[in-house]
Amino acid sequence: MSRTLCLPPNRILQKSRSSIRMTSQSTLGRQRLISTYGYTQAKSLVYSKHGEPKDVLSLHTHSISPPHSNLLTLRTLATPLNPADINQIQGTYPSLPPFTSTLGTPQPSAVPGNEGCFEVLSTGSGIKSDIKKGDWVIAKYTGLGTWRTHLQIEEDKVLKVEKQGLRPEQVATVGVNPVTAWRMLTDFIHLDGKAGDWFIQNGANSGVGRAAIQLGRQWQIHNIAVIRNRQDKSQEASLKQELETLGNGFTHVVTEEAALDRSFDSTVQDLIKREGKSSSGGNPQSVKLALNCVGGKPATSLARILFPGAQMVTYGAMSKQPLTLPAGLLIFKNITFSGFWVSKWADAHPEEKEKTVKDVLDLMREGQFTDGPVEKREWGWGTSGDDLVQAVQGTLEGYRRGKGVFVFPPGEG
Repeated sequence: MSRTLCLPPNRILQKSRSSIRMTSQSTLGRQRLISTYGYTQAKSLVYSKHGEPKDVLSLHTHSISPPHSNLLTLRTLATPLNPADINQIQGTYPSLPPFTSTLGTPQPSAVPGNEGCFEVLSTGSGIKSDIKKGDWVIAKYTGLGTWRTHLQIEEDKVLKVEKQGLRPEQVATVGVNPVTAWRMLTDFIHLDGKAGDWFIQNGANSGVGRAAIQLGRQWQIHNIAVIRNRQDKSQEASLKQELETLGNGFTHVVTEEAALDRSFDSTVQDLIKREGKSSSGGNPQSVKLALNCVGGKPATSLARILFPGAQMVTYGAMSKQPLTLPAGLLIFKNITFSGFWVSKWADAHPEEKEKTVKDVLDLMREGQFTDGPVEKREWGWGTSGDDLVQAVQGTLEGYRRGKGVFVFPPGEG
């Protein structure tokens, strides 16, 4: 565990007013205090009990002592607001961060957030790796608590990222959605696009869904992407076109309503035969993998069209409905049903996570993979706690144009 000395700002001022210099903040016209003794002021969103974000989150100001030994002091560049982060605040997620007094909060508290891109501000004298000031890093394990302006952590708990050709929000969001898609497409069943193997997924407009579409295109594996019906049919048509363009001929988008229709199986088989003749000229095997993040009847509709011996991997349950499976899918088609939790996988396989992250970022640099649409929420030194909490609460309200991401203005480190 890192040892972070947390002092209220007035304590630092009382200790030595002459030891404080003022650093201006260009975007908000306010100032942040940095001690010549090496103390760094920081702000963190914290909660001391579980509940809705608007009811339990607050903004806490504290100070970080100079790094020693193998510690790194980091400045946050970007950190996303993932559904799992919200569930942890609500207390409904399987793993919950402990409440501690590490930051000097009035009551033991936790900091939300599991992903982020950070810049190294300073290092302790005992650093053994090649990490240095100015490098970018991401969390090696889950539970870091990333919704804050600065933090201090041991060097072996982060992964260094080569930042050339990348934006902070790309790096900040690489560890969950793209990694989830990559591992599900490679770890459960072998897919050979040249042999005519396909996969199908629901929730295709999600971050994982978009990542899977791009990997299917990259690996030349045809796929069917199921999206929810929209009341605005022009919006629905636009989304279909966007996702099919993203798949560049390998993705075929259908609505959830179409997937629930009794004729869906024959529709899929006709599609596969047509694409098989036009692309490879072979005899397609059929759909061998289903990726499910919805549950309920939409998941059952995916399972029904799977080829004998196929796999269904469940990584979410957005409908909050149980997965109901006809016995015939197990008895006569021998379909395997598995689950995937990227947090547990990443903590158990840190080296594989590092390799997968590197592979995804290499594709980004080459222009072969794009991060999903994001809604940036600027977090400057003068941003109020109410504004930050409202940004978090807003992620729970209706359709959004993209993933919410806190971004931190440059020059405030």
